[in-house]
Amino acid sequence: MAYELKLFSGNANRPLAEEIARHLHMRLGDADVSRFSDGEVYVQINENVRGQDVFVVQPTCPPVNDHLMELLVMIDAFKRASARRITAVLPYYGYGRQDRKVMPRVPITAKLVADLITTAGCQRVLAVDLHAGQIQGFFDIPVDHLFAAPPVIVDYLAKKDLKDPVLVSPDAGGVERARAIAKRLNAGLAIIDKRRDGPNVAVFMYLIGDVKDKDVVVIDDMIDTAGTLIQAVDAVKREGARRVLACAVHGVLSGPAIKRIESSALEEVVITNSVPLTPDKANPKIHVLSVAPLLAEAIRRIHDEESVSTLFV
Repeated sequence: MAYELKLFSGNANRPLAEEIARHLHMRLGDADVSRFSDGEVYVQINENVRGQDVFVVQPTCPPVNDHLMELLVMIDAFKRASARRITAVLPYYGYGRQDRKVMPRVPITAKLVADLITTAGCQRVLAVDLHAGQIQGFFDIPVDHLFAAPPVIVDYLAKKDLKDPVLVSPDAGGVERARAIAKRLNAGLAIIDKRRDGPNVAVFMYLIGDVKDKDVVVIDDMIDTAGTLIQAVDAVKREGARRVLACAVHGVLSGPAIKRIESSALEEVVITNSVPLTPDKANPKIHVLSVAPLLAEAIRRIHDEESVSTLFV
């Protein structure tokens, strides 16, 4: 039997999976992912996958627990159907922010989720912009970690008419990301010193760098409630920024995020479709770029046993 590539999707972001399939000139595999009346996840694979190279596209985006459970049950179904190799394609890795112990008696849930995915039967992971690089080490299986900013977001920003652009990292942890993008755009760099008082609560103290009369791009890996983002916008506006844009790979946009963005001084918010933008979150300020071409090329290279390293940067 030929070692064929099979692409499947759960319910988390089927439009992205369909776009990936189009780039690969193939169709999505036939699988039913539904619920019993009590909420249990039910999966049935409606085609033969014995001996095949199976890729499951399933970001663990909100509702995180539901989509994570769908992923685990799908992996188990493919394992029991004798798939030769199962790769979890995770455009967004839920629980990624819980990657270390920041205080006593708290879990490292990013590691727990990695163990669950591995134990379910996954043999490889393809992820996009993990919240922290060390999450790769939480898996005992190979992880291909792609970065969407250089090939997707940087190309978009390069076409914008930015005057004296400055890339701003909203915290110290994102400096490396902001520096890499600033270098590609031949732009300046600024950093905001952030003091966090609790989950989804941030207090800004200092802006390090010059943004006066410049076009500022606040760059982060994700926008959740947009609290961090809006405080960064307020900080750079106080320092005299001319225009303010924001870019993030993962537009989670939970809670008051849309209202905060709408009422802010932000000119535009650029995100990718790693997390689906539901109709209730649509806003004229939000521009969505696609990571489908990047993921499709990575999937093709993994299947053909070619190098994926050139896609890492």
